Amino acid sequence: MTLPGYILQVILPLLSCGVVVAFIRLLRGPTLPDRVVALDLMATLIIAISAAYSVVTDQPAYLDAAIVLALITFLGTVAFAYYLNRRIPHV
Repeated sequence: MTLPGYILQVILPLLSCGVVVAFIRLLRGPTLPDRVVALDLMATLIIAISAAYSVVTDQPAYLDAAIVLALITFLGTVAFAYYLNRRIPHV
């Protein structure tokens, strides 16, 4: 089996299942931090899907989109951590 075939038949379905499970966690998360972590996991899985698809199609533009999404996700995570730090009073 070649690498593109392995990615299409094994890797992409597993990553897609991970996105579905993370989405369920996003819907059922009892607290805001649970939902933010699930959203961050979904973004990470979408970045991995984009990178795998880039290898299959031999299109480096998908990697550029993955890098931009990773930077935006990182900024969102930092902003949420700052929000939690401001919301919780220090002892």
